[in-house]
Amino acid sequence: MRFSNSLIQWYLINKRDLPWRNTTNPYLIWLSEIMLQQTRVAQGTPYFLSFVDAFPTVFDLAKADEEQVLKLWQGLGYYSRARNLHKTAQYVATELNGVFPNNYNDLLGLKGVGEYTAAAIASFSYEEAVPVVDGNVFRVLSRYFDLETDIALASAKKEFAALAFELMPKDNPATFNQAIMEFGALQCVPKSPNCGVCLFNDSCAALQKKKVDQLPVKSKKIKVRNRYFNYLVVSDDNEDTIVQKRTSKGIWQNLYEFPLIETEAVESFDYIVERIEKEFFVNETIENVMEYNEKSIIHKLSHQHLHIKFWKVNIKGIIENGTDAATLRTFPFPIVIHNFIEKE
Repeated sequence: MRFSNSLIQWYLINKRDLPWRNTTNPYLIWLSEIMLQQTRVAQGTPYFLSFVDAFPTVFDLAKADEEQVLKLWQGLGYYSRARNLHKTAQYVATELNGVFPNNYNDLLGLKGVGEYTAAAIASFSYEEAVPVVDGNVFRVLSRYFDLETDIALASAKKEFAALAFELMPKDNPATFNQAIMEFGALQCVPKSPNCGVCLFNDSCAALQKKKVDQLPVKSKKIKVRNRYFNYLVVSDDNEDTIVQKRTSKGIWQNLYEFPLIETEAVESFDYIVERIEKEFFVNETIENVMEYNEKSIIHKLSHQHLHIKFWKVNIKGIIENGTDAATLRTFPFPIVIHNFIEKE
């Protein structure tokens, strides 16, 4: 009990004032938790506020067009979260009359809601005594109790969840869950934590054994794939351009992009020009082609590094179904393309 009481006392003094902490509304908590998957709080907060402003209720989000949702999400990455968010809002609004499930097991049935998110909503909205286990919780518990379990293993989550449940005051699960995550985010940070000011520096097993920087143990390495994208930024006599929607499964599904040539490596100017002439503008007259960026922009995703070059392609005459500059800015784009458009 000492651990839990000390942790909660620390939290009540040190917690950040975050907009989703001032409510038990499951819609707002669900929205924040989906946004904060793979996203830092500082980055996610403005998006949360924008979404709440645009879609104050689950019915508003359900009625929105997917492109509007993706446009507001632009820059947060992991866009499948936004697509699942929209589908789940539609399901809750139409099938559940706007009422979110009120327990952990039923919350797991929602698209895009996994064990962590279900536990967060169940405890924060409904005070269900179910522990959250995220990276912060793994780190705090593994260090405090000197647990060398490989957190990449599927069995690790059950082990840590059982320990967290044992430590959790069953009459105050929401505060305990918030506290342990906040402690991992602010105090027991991944690299170089300031253990000298930590409230647990007399009882933390990892600190006593000088193992803080070795825990938690995580063995599995992510294999990163390199991909080479060449985007064709077409301009005709009206200065209209061409964009297309990525409809295939994979990164950036349902976002927009310029016509794309994907290659196995960085290719020469002559190679790209030949591909453009053969594959894209057979019936048009290409006036000139030039590189916007001589060096590739490297855009890092979790499992992929994209090496991106933009190529200006001037076409003589008028292209069919061209997109003007004002309309171009209304489409949802991957952030790397959005940033390119904004600079031009």
